[in-house]
Amino acid sequence: MAARRSAPHERDRERPRAPATGNDQVHSWTLVTSQALDTAWRVAKGSVTLAVSLLVATLYYFRRLHVYLGHRLKWYVVESSLNFKTTLIIQNRSLILLFPLSFRWIGYLQRKFKRNLSVEAEVDLLSYCAREWKGETPRAKLMRKAYEELFWRRHIKCVRQVRRDNYDALRSVLFQIFSQGLSFPSWMKEKDIVKLPEKLLFSQGCNWIQQYSFGPEKYTGSNVFGKLRKCVELLKAQWTEFSGMKDYHKRGSMCNILFSDAILEYKLYEALKFIMLYQVTEVYEQMKTKKVIPSLFRLLFTRESSSDPLSFMMNHLNSVGDTCGLEQIDMFILGYSLEVKIKVFRLFKFNSRDFEVCYPEESLREWPEISLLTENDRHYHIPVF
Repeated sequence: MAARRSAPHERDRERPRAPATGNDQVHSWTLVTSQALDTAWRVAKGSVTLAVSLLVATLYYFRRLHVYLGHRLKWYVVESSLNFKTTLIIQNRSLILLFPLSFRWIGYLQRKFKRNLSVEAEVDLLSYCAREWKGETPRAKLMRKAYEELFWRRHIKCVRQVRRDNYDALRSVLFQIFSQGLSFPSWMKEKDIVKLPEKLLFSQGCNWIQQYSFGPEKYTGSNVFGKLRKCVELLKAQWTEFSGMKDYHKRGSMCNILFSDAILEYKLYEALKFIMLYQVTEVYEQMKTKKVIPSLFRLLFTRESSSDPLSFMMNHLNSVGDTCGLEQIDMFILGYSLEVKIKVFRLFKFNSRDFEVCYPEESLREWPEISLLTENDRHYHIPVF
């Protein structure tokens, strides 16, 4: 009986346990859900934190990059038509960074920087001719025939436009010397050209050099030697650097950088003008001692306006870069001074013996050759073979 009585009591004690099992299941599901949500929140929080950190770091990086670009890096833009994207190549000697940019940004960068290039990128020769010489005037027809002659018979396929100002002849010549990595003239290797301004004053007594004028600046005075020295120092340093570069593409990149800096260009061209003046002075001294001089200098000194170095400087050289460019006789002196053979295609002289001329005509065989083209003997462009 005791056993029978105890059985119902045992069953009564076991019945309330069923609801407890349900509560445990609810509690388990709540715990699992809470843990899952907590895990998901931690993951999401970590992702958001990482994204924000990356965004902040990116913004900070591009801010620093913008400042760095403005002050230290030298760069140029190469445009790609694929997917309206391009690549910004930022180069400072050996550092090259590549960034994809949208087409809108490229338009902005080109408007901001491309206009500063004094020697533009290569364009197809015949396309350039068709754009510049439309119509049926006799001059337009002559120019189109001249350009076709360059393209088909002289194998000139492209042209680089040079900024039209009174330095463009000097710019066209110096750009090719640097882009080709030509070495110094032989006489420059024997003399320190940085000391030439003082040499003219103290050794040869050329006090009149204080009247030298720096193109449009028209600067004269006692500090002319200091200014000339800085110009010649820059020319020597840049020429040394370019002649030491063996990589053609690197020279091209550095030329794009250099020939977009108007201040540096100005100093280089004034240095070239002074080199020409120094050579004229040297040859004039040789002529006074009855030495044989090149025929181009005899022609120079027979002109009333350039009968001696002073008159040459005052009447011709001081105006270069200001009111006029180089004349033909000046081109002879430039080629002689730099020991390069300057071949010029004079398109307005097509079908005549003066269509192709060389400055100087008496150039030595070992002198390197550079080429120019002109439509009027005043402004020059660079042909690309």
